[in-house]
Amino acid sequence: MKTLLILCLSLIALTAFAQQRQAPPPPPPPPNANVPTAPGNPPPPAGPGQPSPAVPGQPGAPIPPPAAGISPALAPGMSPAAGLSPAPGSTVTATLSPATTGSPAATSAAPQTALSGNFLIDNFRKGGPIMWPILIVSIIGLTVVIERIFWWTGRWFRRDPKRIEKVFTAIEVGDVAEASRLSRDSRDPVLRMMWNGLNHQHASLQGALQVAAGIEIKRAGRFLVVMDTLVTLAPLLGLLGTITGLIRSFSFLGNEELAVQAVTGGIAEALIATACGLGIAIFALIPFNFFTSRVSNLEFELQTAATNLEVMLEANTRAKREAELTSSR
Repeated sequence: MKTLLILCLSLIALTAFAQQRQAPPPPPPPPNANVPTAPGNPPPPAGPGQPSPAVPGQPGAPIPPPAAGISPALAPGMSPAAGLSPAPGSTVTATLSPATTGSPAATSAAPQTALSGNFLIDNFRKGGPIMWPILIVSIIGLTVVIERIFWWTGRWFRRDPKRIEKVFTAIEVGDVAEASRLSRDSRDPVLRMMWNGLNHQHASLQGALQVAAGIEIKRAGRFLVVMDTLVTLAPLLGLLGTITGLIRSFSFLGNEELAVQAVTGGIAEALIATACGLGIAIFALIPFNFFTSRVSNLEFELQTAATNLEVMLEANTRAKREAELTSSR
């Protein structure tokens, strides 16, 4: 039991340490390459009576011919026929399309992928304070399930049905001493019960068998009460988290600025707590029923072996009495 408690405390400490770790800030977005350059100097105003000079880009303005050595720049998505040549003496700038530059969606994809490992921690925080009791319940349930799995696995390796048959064969032929020797120092619970009964057959065979069988059943059913409590407690804790989350949601309905965010946060808290409570109950219910069935099977095996032992010993005793009566006549 001390080992289980130490393991539970260690898991709780590791979980608390993992929650304190802050996620790294996302990298800054790349500088915007779509920075327009300053246009050329505007043409001087026209004097009185003189026509105003044509400005490129305005309706009716002639297109100046390209300068020598300068090729016309085409905007993204424009055909060569629609491209405009730069004016003589103007600065040619390269305009990048949004497809070539890093978009905010593309830059934010990397931080989201890096933070995907903190999904459990984020949901744990959103679940509210009721998630701490749920975490403790889940750790205890996982520890009990692992301990019971190891115990029943070891019992499966400790089974010795061949020796049990040898013990019954020795009792059937009337060699009780050999049967006691075969069942001594055995790790099989059935053989341990039989050995206890054979050593106390002159005092109270039935009482000795019942005491030994009760000890074996108690060992097999250890921590089943804890698992039964967890199966019932986990959904109740989830329901309590649902109530606290709804209370938190309704408490912010009067404030119009924070109403939407607070209500959604409270509903998320309620749903997360409920889902965790039900998940723990489902996780603990299946092993609980399995271990309960194994205890019932062990109890049946002990009762069967005890009954056979009593019948065979009683038959041997009756045979000895008949032999003594026959010899006395």
